[in-house]
Amino acid sequence: MIKQLYFSILLLTFISIQKVYAQQLNDSTQRRMVFSGSLGITNNGFSIIPSFSFNEPASIILLSWKKKKLSIDPEFRITPTGEKGSIILWFRYHAIKSKRFSFRVGAHPAVNWFPSTVLQNGVSEELLRLRRFLAWELAPSYRISKNWSASLYYLQGNGMQVNGPRTTHFINLNTTVSNIPVSNTVQLTVTPALYYLFLDGNDGTFFTANASLGNSKSPFLLQAAINQKIQSTIPGTNTFMWNIGLAYTFTKQLAPANSNR
Repeated sequence: MIKQLYFSILLLTFISIQKVYAQQLNDSTQRRMVFSGSLGITNNGFSIIPSFSFNEPASIILLSWKKKKLSIDPEFRITPTGEKGSIILWFRYHAIKSKRFSFRVGAHPAVNWFPSTVLQNGVSEELLRLRRFLAWELAPSYRISKNWSASLYYLQGNGMQVNGPRTTHFINLNTTVSNIPVSNTVQLTVTPALYYLFLDGNDGTFFTANASLGNSKSPFLLQAAINQKIQSTIPGTNTFMWNIGLAYTFTKQLAPANSNR
């Protein structure tokens, strides 16, 4: 029952956003929007903070609706059984976007859930535990060259319940090298990063790296990630984790019905 409920939430969210988009298309006073995203599967679903994962396969849906400097970016992660998952609803303001420098701020509510064994009247029972969070982000980025950029990312999260993480600080320093030629039509993008994580009085430093392999004639990407602990006092952080996955990506510009393309 719980699994069907969460899948229903995902489906209804997607349908409702599509309806909003259809309404925007019927309003001739609205300017063009950009709808983009990716639908993927992976052998190990990483959290938004890569120190934590589902430790099992997951489906990942990333969507974005952007108009001018504002965007709404929902993220869904869920395991095949539906017993582990998360929903994040980002609201972002892209304050600066120039040829070299970009800067955005954002905030989100989020929920995640996972199975937990509880003792009731002397009998152990496995239930799904739901946790709620509020967080905000700062993300400046500088383009060094056409295919090379460097970024600083800061996330501050707040748990809304006592029996779970309460205060999180996540600082990520990364660089991205894109369009590395593998063949005439296949390109590689790599993003290595160092990050610091503070969680309720414990902290740690980690190395992580993401890579994606794509064909310029195909919407599919082969993706992989690793996460290596350098030092950490945070409970539950594994020394080394990795994943590999396949994603379908898309980008579509939508304009009012009477606009000229």
